[in-house]
Amino acid sequence: MTRELEEVFIETAETINKVDRLELEYRRARIRLTEVSRDFVRYKEQDIKTAYEKATQIQLDLMVFREKEAYLKARRDDLQARVKNVEMSIERAETISSQVNVVLEYLSGDLNQVTRILESAKNRQLIGLKIILAQEEERKRIAREIHDGPAQSLANLVLRTEIAERMLSKQEFGLVQDELIDLKGQVRLGIEEIRKIIFNLRPMALDDLGLIPTLRKYVQDFEEKTKIRTTFDTVGREIRLPSAMEAAIYRLVQEGYANALKHANPSIVSLGVTYQAHMVKIVIQDNGVGFHVDLVESRARDNSNFGLIGMRERVELLEGRMEIESAINGGTKIMIHIPINAELRKE
Repeated sequence: MTRELEEVFIETAETINKVDRLELEYRRARIRLTEVSRDFVRYKEQDIKTAYEKATQIQLDLMVFREKEAYLKARRDDLQARVKNVEMSIERAETISSQVNVVLEYLSGDLNQVTRILESAKNRQLIGLKIILAQEEERKRIAREIHDGPAQSLANLVLRTEIAERMLSKQEFGLVQDELIDLKGQVRLGIEEIRKIIFNLRPMALDDLGLIPTLRKYVQDFEEKTKIRTTFDTVGREIRLPSAMEAAIYRLVQEGYANALKHANPSIVSLGVTYQAHMVKIVIQDNGVGFHVDLVESRARDNSNFGLIGMRERVELLEGRMEIESAINGGTKIMIHIPINAELRKE
């Protein structure tokens, strides 16, 4: 956030300087226009037209950069407030942490039973913190997608509509029509971006159609977006699972495909789902560059990486197990086994 704030400060300063220069140029252009408009002896009609077009163009540029300046100032103020709130949260967290440390030091010399209770509480706290951290990561991703997508598109639409409004006042109907066609295309792109964000938050097909159709749609979209060939096979009769479990399996597949795209450089990624009597088996396989499993997992733990480690923790929360097979230039195969209790099935 601090780095982003610094970048906004720099961009704001540059925009303010640009606005100042354009205002000076606009004043000079108006003076020039007045001068050539009054003196019909020294200046011809072409001179007047050139001066008018130059003044109009500078005016449009000035309007655009003024809007940009206002947007950057609002964004700067928002970032400053957020940085301040985060700093206050850190201070409160450090205070609470010191208080907890005092209590733990006091209890460390107590009975073995107290130690076991603390260990259990610590484990629950770690799980809770991981859940909170995952939620915050997801919120940051959503905020980033909205900021880089719909927010930027809407800001641009505001500027373009104002330009179109100026053109209307000058009765430049041909240019206005072209501008409106372009605006319509941008609105459609913005709607599509918003629909993608909504789908990533919670695919509605997961509740309406079930896990398999939703995964099939995800795999098809992945292939269309990345141009990486995909296959999807299922074995056994699909069993509707609790909503939370289906969502967890969907996220596991998402994470597996994202890891393959980011690290493996594959030409094909396959997904297999097998329904057994008391187990769901998910296999994600690619023909990418591969890696040394032990080395990568140890580095992931040291760096708190949310790739394979995040997948393994999700599987453990479902009381399942995950196995990884990989070799350099030999591709990667991830096998996930998730138990199904009879009482959890949804008919």
